[in-house]
Amino acid sequence: MKPLYKLLFFPLLITSTLISISSSNWMSAWMGLEINLLCFIPLMSQKNLSNNSEATMKYFLIQSMASSLLIFSILLNLLMLNINSTLYTNNYLLMIMNTSLMLKIGIAPFHFWFVEIIEKINWMNSTILLTWQKLAPMMLLSYTTKSMIFIMIICLITTFTGSIMGLNQTSLRKIMAFSSLNHLGWMLSTLLINKLLWMIYFFIYLVITITITMLFHFLKIFFLKQMFTMPLNSFMIKFNLSLNFLSLGGLPPFLGFFPKWLVILKLSSSFNTLLLFMIFMSLITLYFYLRIIYSYLTISSNKLNYNFINYYLSDISLFNTFLTTNSLIIFINLFYLI
Repeated sequence: MKPLYKLLFFPLLITSTLISISSSNWMSAWMGLEINLLCFIPLMSQKNLSNNSEATMKYFLIQSMASSLLIFSILLNLLMLNINSTLYTNNYLLMIMNTSLMLKIGIAPFHFWFVEIIEKINWMNSTILLTWQKLAPMMLLSYTTKSMIFIMIICLITTFTGSIMGLNQTSLRKIMAFSSLNHLGWMLSTLLINKLLWMIYFFIYLVITITITMLFHFLKIFFLKQMFTMPLNSFMIKFNLSLNFLSLGGLPPFLGFFPKWLVILKLSSSFNTLLLFMIFMSLITLYFYLRIIYSYLTISSNKLNYNFINYYLSDISLFNTFLTTNSLIIFINLFYLI
């Protein structure tokens, strides 16, 4: 049974994010980020786990550093505006502000803390860190993206790091972390063209990631070798994981392909070099997803290592299989909104 205090901090975690994204000034947004930090730390903490305590402390230090840099850039920018500074100086301060927000999210080259923390926490906390904790900083980042060159360089570094570093990993949490980096690069590129497209991309990434991480949580799977010993009668679970991994890799006609397709349509008119590089990096991520799928579909064992609720996992699998394979109708409608 989970401690009751966690039931209090989870609604506050959601509320603090909503405070940040709905704020009319930077001080309120910064306050929402601080409340979000203080609410997530108790959710991360678990008794008698040294790795978890280490991850909690690292997360607190990194987020505190990023918050200090953010409030410094906010105050300095307000000071410069009051004395009628030049546009160059203001853009320079906005770049510092962008850097602090990227540090909060864990975008490359500020991603080292992110991968280490993901490896030391459980799947529930990893799900929150991979999805919900990115919402407020990304929304604030969309307000300050004026330097296209800076954003393009970060996109290149992030997609490259997420693709190459994920190739030699055996930990599923690290694979999901580097996959998140690759998708963050695509999300950053949408800030250059269309903010509505970013919202669509983030929502679909959230749905697919929650599906995969929740299945790993209930199956108690943390490493690749554990997937080889899944029960032989769990065909629906294996099938669902396969579809969601292919969707996360952006293979058509699955759900994860369509936001990338929309990004390709929008970027092809003005950012061809960036687009080609991101497509090539996505092919690399798709390669290690296919390697995972091939391994656990062709290698199995009679040994049952997991205690899970069969009917619950079956319901999740059926729902997400329907959602993943019927994505074409959803995105034909979304395409006309952009």
